[in-house]
Amino acid sequence: MLLSNLRMLTIEGGSQQLGPEQLRGALATFLPKGATATERISAIEAGLRSPAGQAMRETMAQWIVDEVVPVKWLVPQAYLAWRPPVRDAMMFVVARLSPARLAPKLLEQLELPPDTPAEVRLLRLIAKVPGLQKLGQVIARNQHLRPVLRKALERLENGIRDVRPEEVVAIVRQELGPRVEKYDVKIAAAILSEASVSAVVRFTWRNPDSGRRERGVFKVLKPHIPEYFAEDMDYLQGLAQYFSDRQHSYGFPAKLLPDTFKKVQRLLRHEVNFVREQKTLLEAWDLYKSMRGVRVPRLIQPLCTSRITALSKERGIKVTNAAARLRVSRRRKVAEQLIEALIAVPLLTAQEDAIFHGDPHAGNLLYDNRSGELTIIDWALRERLSRDQRRHLALLFLTVALRDPVGTSEEVLALGQQRIRRNSPRGRMVRELIISFLDDLPVVHPPSGVDAMRLLERLAMKGIKFPGSLIMLSKVIFTLDGILGDIGGSDKGMGFAIARRVAQHWIFNRKEFRSPLQTGDWVTLQSSALLYPGRLWLECEQAILNRLLPADSRSPVASA
Repeated sequence: MLLSNLRMLTIEGGSQQLGPEQLRGALATFLPKGATATERISAIEAGLRSPAGQAMRETMAQWIVDEVVPVKWLVPQAYLAWRPPVRDAMMFVVARLSPARLAPKLLEQLELPPDTPAEVRLLRLIAKVPGLQKLGQVIARNQHLRPVLRKALERLENGIRDVRPEEVVAIVRQELGPRVEKYDVKIAAAILSEASVSAVVRFTWRNPDSGRRERGVFKVLKPHIPEYFAEDMDYLQGLAQYFSDRQHSYGFPAKLLPDTFKKVQRLLRHEVNFVREQKTLLEAWDLYKSMRGVRVPRLIQPLCTSRITALSKERGIKVTNAAARLRVSRRRKVAEQLIEALIAVPLLTAQEDAIFHGDPHAGNLLYDNRSGELTIIDWALRERLSRDQRRHLALLFLTVALRDPVGTSEEVLALGQQRIRRNSPRGRMVRELIISFLDDLPVVHPPSGVDAMRLLERLAMKGIKFPGSLIMLSKVIFTLDGILGDIGGSDKGMGFAIARRVAQHWIFNRKEFRSPLQTGDWVTLQSSALLYPGRLWLECEQAILNRLLPADSRSPVASA
């Protein structure tokens, strides 16, 4: 009867969207009188499982994307072209979530007060949906989002609350078995923090090597994740196929949207692979062990399993909160520290295949104001860059900073997955787009690492393919840019941080110095640097002319 009522309302309403009062009235009329919340959820779940359940899903999905969390509110004007695919993706997920997961969400949304803010409704809607929570974490620091939405999404960095402490403790005891007594493990009764797929609890243990009690934290896979994760993989696969079938409907390159959801699938698989992360932690420890002021938690291997990772307890709070308590000069130093740790060190390491942290949202970056130490936690998402890729990336950052279209074109072509000849039609398209991009950059501000990534993003929109590791690094840099903006820093110093790292290695570790840059690269960069003042002068001259002359009489100045 509930479904019949909803369908009648849809027919009567024609093209108009159902209001919350109509939907709430339909539920109030046909759900069991005086029923408990569990009984009401069961009734909605039964309706969703019935032959006519799809009609109910579609009605509720339209209400969610147009009224509950309007897409035009969720996606800022700066990303206007993304509103149609985001709306379709939201509709797709609501239409395919299992009745057991969807029913309580629908009831909750209908029973919330009518004036509940959209950002609150959004967080309730994506609770226990790790795929959507991870996407929320990724965009939380985007400077284009509405301030209230950004503040809400920032809670996903370390403010998720969807598991009980006793559930987490029970998993630890079950996984460790007799090791609890062997190592005299004492587990805290409260949860320290939660992420999309895991929860963290404190513990102490007796280290047989030192004979002393030591502090640590357990990162524990949440009990609902194995079941929900499989379903999230299914709908992400479905989204990839959905957009593949409609690839020409949104004005994007053919494979862009399908590949996006395939990448999210891959990232989520890594999130739940605790054994992989444990191996990565050992590698990350080795990468940063010689860098002052930066730490990686130490792995406590005897207490690790496939569902729990035991780590040393580190000092510090979320870097954005820590920086808010510092003077402006100290904040700038924190910004430089972040750039060097997350970008310069991985780019310039002596290793052939270097890892970099793939999920540096503020909740994964702890800062201790007293010691000045930055701790990088949660290494579930990481990628690798080959020595050759790092060489071309470093050169790309530097040539963009020097506004050098020729050098930038060379590095873009070297980083692409496809072999593109310089004088081919695609090669000329790349060169022309780069010239236009560099000409449009503000003359008064030096180009940054974010500008280099925006250039790659613009080229990707034109169908130029780049390796998955490079796409991940782009996400890292955009996330870092948002954090730097929040703490009052800037990524404009990224090139200086890279150069400083090179100088430090050369001075203090000359025998071990193995920068990916080659001798010929330095010669090329020096030549480009000599031409930089002339390029900048021409751009300044063009900017002045553009202000003085009418639009129809302006002529572009050739790029040097």
